[in-house]
This record gives sequence, C-alpha cells and structure tokens, in this order.
Amino acid sequence: MLKARAQLTTEKRNPRSADIDRRSTRQIVALINAEDRRVLPAVARERARIAEGVDLIVDAFLRGGRLFYVGAGTSGRLGVLDASECPPTFGTSPSMVQGVIAGGRRALVRSAEGAEDSAAAGAAALKKKRLTPEDVVVGIAACGLTPFANGAVQYARRIGARTIFVTCAPEAKAHIRADIIINPVVGPEIVTGSTRMKAGTATKLVLNTLTTAAMIRMGKVYGNLMVDLRATNRKLRDRAERIVREATGVSRARTKLLLDAAQGSTKTAILMHWRKLTCVEATALLKHSGGSLRRASEQISPDEPVAAAPRRG
Repeated sequence: MLKARAQLTTEKRNPRSADIDRRSTRQIVALINAEDRRVLPAVARERARIAEGVDLIVDAFLRGGRLFYVGAGTSGRLGVLDASECPPTFGTSPSMVQGVIAGGRRALVRSAEGAEDSAAAGAAALKKKRLTPEDVVVGIAACGLTPFANGAVQYARRIGARTIFVTCAPEAKAHIRADIIINPVVGPEIVTGSTRMKAGTATKLVLNTLTTAAMIRMGKVYGNLMVDLRATNRKLRDRAERIVREATGVSRARTKLLLDAAQGSTKTAILMHWRKLTCVEATALLKHSGGSLRRASEQISPDEPVAAAPRRG
C-alpha cells in the first residue's frame, strides 16, 4: 500500500483554488464549473475499460449472475443509487443489481466513515449476499485504498467472481487487484480531499454507463425507448403511455387499452399491437426472445426466427 494518502491525486491541494475563500460568489461558482469541465475528458479516456466492464457484466447477466457495487461514503451511496434506479428504469429484479455500502442502510443518510476501515467487513457483506462465481463485483473508491471496497473485491476474486474497480487515483492502480480497473483522473478537488465533487461526478458517469450500456445489450431498450420500465406511479404510467404511442403511432385511448390488456407491461403492449397477439402470446414470444422486443418483433413464431419488420399503425 501507499505509505501516505497525501501521495494520492485525490488528496492533493489544487493550486487553482488555493485562494478560493477570498473570491466572490460568482468567481467561486465559475471556478467550480471550470474544474467540473475536466470530468468528461477524464471519463472519455477510460472508454475502452468501461466497454470491457460492460461486456463482463453482460456475460454475467446472461449466465444468471448479478452485479454488486461495493463502496463506502460517497462511493457507496453512488453505487446504491445506480442500483436502485435499475428496477424502475429497466424492469429488472431488485436482486439483479445491488449496492453494498459500508455501515449498511443507515450510512445512506448519515456519515459512517469508520465503517470503511475493515476489509473483513467488505468480504462479510458479500458473503451475506451469497456471492457466487457467476456474479460481478464493482469496487468503488475515489482514493482506491478503501479497505471495505478492496476487501470485498479480493473476496470476490478468491471465489472466482469477476471484478471491476473504479478509482480516480492513478497512484492506487498498482495496489488494486481486479480484472478491470477504470481510472478517470480528474485531478485534485476544489476543496482538498472532497471527492464528492469531481471524483464523485466521474464515478456517477462511469456507473451510469456500466448499467445503461449493459441493459441496452440485454434488450431492455428498443431504439432509445425504455420499453422495460415499470409503471409504478403516475409519472411512469404517463411515460409508459408515451413510449407505446411513440413505438406504435396509435391514439392515446388505444394506448391505454393496450397497456391494460398487457397488464402494464410496455413492451408486451407494443408487441401485441405490432404482431396482433394476445397478452399470453406476446409474453411467450418475448420470453422465447430473451426478453428482447427487437428479437421478438423479428420472429414469425417462437420456433421460426425470421427478419421481419414490425407492423405499425
């Protein structure tokens, strides 16, 4: 391990903000904005590693595996946030993508920084989840050294699960053992060591990309429409109706009838219209197609795959 955290980029003082406490409000905001602009290029430089991570996650999903984000503090909260958004956005089971944060649920709303210091606790958290070799574990730590995250990743490696690590500290890479290391280097923070800022923004972009790209590859999106969303409230019901109308071109009244007949399933409603199927028939065809609306729309029957344009009207 590094002898001192002061060696880490994420802990260094930013010379551009050395006198920030003497600046006007507008100058402070402008400086923060200027530093934030460094995030996108840093993430872009990691495109190849992010893509490798997506392929690794997709392979795990296809084998029935799960994705676990593991981190502490801001890193842990970002993992839990990304995981919690997958079920409403992509219609996934809550178990498919899970966030594990040091200190447990209470750490989501209250600081529990001491909980990050135990590597054994990170391993224990994954043992409690009954981690298997089919799963993927993504360790998240801006500094790269957090024992909780590293302990979880090392446990995953011992049992044969695939691993990814996301860190913003290039100095930590040599000390991280993971199949893929994603390392967007955003530089020192405006407020020294406050990695909820640029490092946090970069991490959120990486996690969003990992799950979104993986879900697209899994057929959870048709075109750019989130056809697997769960309409669990008024806003999502409205979105589901708009998606069905966008995909089919039918009236609002017809859309409501389709969704009701499809028991609220957006892609089932679309396929029912395209293929003139019942809910049972459309559901069976989607299941045979691995849940992919595009694949289902290109089949005449579950036993006879063929490239055929979906009917619209």
